[in-house]
Amino acid sequence: MQSVNKSNGFKLSVMTLAIMNVTAVVSLRGLATEAIYGLQSAFYYLFAAIVFLIPTAMVAAELAAMFSGKQGGVFRWVGEAFGARFGFLAIWLQWIQSTIWYPTVLTFGAVSIAFIGFNPATDAALASNRLFTLVVVLVIYWVATFISLKGLGWVGKVSKWGGIIGTIIPAGILIILSAIYLISGGHNNLNMHESFFPNLANFDNLVLASSIFLFYAGMEMMGIHVMEVDNPKRNYPRAIIIGSLVTVVIFILGTFALGIIVPAKDISLTQTLLIGFDNYFKYLHMSWMGPIIAIALVFGVLAGVLTWVAGPSKGIFTVGRAGYLPPFFQKTNKDGVQRNILLVQGVIVTILGLLFVVMPSVQSFYQILSQLTVLLYLIMYMLMFAAAITLRYKLPKMERPFRLGAKGNGVMWLLGGLGFCGSLLAFVLSFIPPSQISVGSNKVWFLVLIIGAIIFVGIPFIIYASRKPSWKAADSDIEPFEWEKK
Repeated sequence: MQSVNKSNGFKLSVMTLAIMNVTAVVSLRGLATEAIYGLQSAFYYLFAAIVFLIPTAMVAAELAAMFSGKQGGVFRWVGEAFGARFGFLAIWLQWIQSTIWYPTVLTFGAVSIAFIGFNPATDAALASNRLFTLVVVLVIYWVATFISLKGLGWVGKVSKWGGIIGTIIPAGILIILSAIYLISGGHNNLNMHESFFPNLANFDNLVLASSIFLFYAGMEMMGIHVMEVDNPKRNYPRAIIIGSLVTVVIFILGTFALGIIVPAKDISLTQTLLIGFDNYFKYLHMSWMGPIIAIALVFGVLAGVLTWVAGPSKGIFTVGRAGYLPPFFQKTNKDGVQRNILLVQGVIVTILGLLFVVMPSVQSFYQILSQLTVLLYLIMYMLMFAAAITLRYKLPKMERPFRLGAKGNGVMWLLGGLGFCGSLLAFVLSFIPPSQISVGSNKVWFLVLIIGAIIFVGIPFIIYASRKPSWKAADSDIEPFEWEKK
């Protein structure tokens, strides 16, 4: 993530920032994950919002405001607290988790493409075909990569409209369809008599729920806008609370909408959203709308991937030029785009895509990569929360334009501690194989997650230990840490 620039005179309204929060965080592809839990999904959404979403947004806002004139993002935040080695780990994890995320979101895109047809049975069969999914994932990803290498200026506009057309509008339609369905006498597949509170003693039932934390991931990016809000101490928290409430409402009502039309036993993590739309349209004699929604969802996926393919890699590229990556990874093309990092990123995505040959189904592949993404991202979040608390003591006199709590460190301990503990809980639960989904051999599940986590966490330490003075680019503009100035 890049640093915040000083205000240029333009100020974001509370509602504008709230809408930006919703657009940045909400994704429909994960609704089926929680629909399995029925009414209890609302508990998980609210729990994750309280212990993760709001703490992430508020803590990141203080950190972003503290270092608003300096580059590095999470690299600087964590590096100021725990040293450059862990700062590099944090920025690396932010990049690598997004790289692993691409196959999962593109799997959803492949399923959406499969459902563009007019025969639901044929569409579902095609969506379950591993070869079809693999080809679509790799083709779309590499097309997005080559477009990113061109440095096209319209990518931002595509992202904006993709979010509206491919996420916000379909979410509203799904919720409205469920209301019409119930009012007109449709059968409700949700168990309305089950408890709102889940059986927390059954740990394996919490695994899918732990992935809900990643639904809310990315809110730390909104911290870069804290200085662009009028009276940030008052209005930024208001925007975060409004945005968080809208986000939670969309997730809860969207999940309920799927649970109403699709029985829990028939829920598929990759297909249920499209099947849910098809079932509603069939009930209302509007089956012609199914392919239109599928196209809209594909557009949303493509727009998101096109934006993110180049996004996180820019952060680690900037840090790498300060002497943390070999010169090979600092190479750019004639348009100034980080060419080699994007190509390496593409190779990783391709290798992960080949996991299709060892996983028993598209659904199990989707779930295990989602869990690995969660693990890596949560490590970064734990570093961020710990750094925010630590910096209250290491840099107590540093100016904090946006500060949690007028006096003392109690509010920071509350929100930072809550976010750290919530992240740690989700991290531990992510290792437990889900009972609701066939992931094949539990041995493969544990090996992929454990070995994957060890490898991806170990690589930045190896790179850091191997760095040389010659790695630093002559024109690197990252300022030294505060502790380096002493």
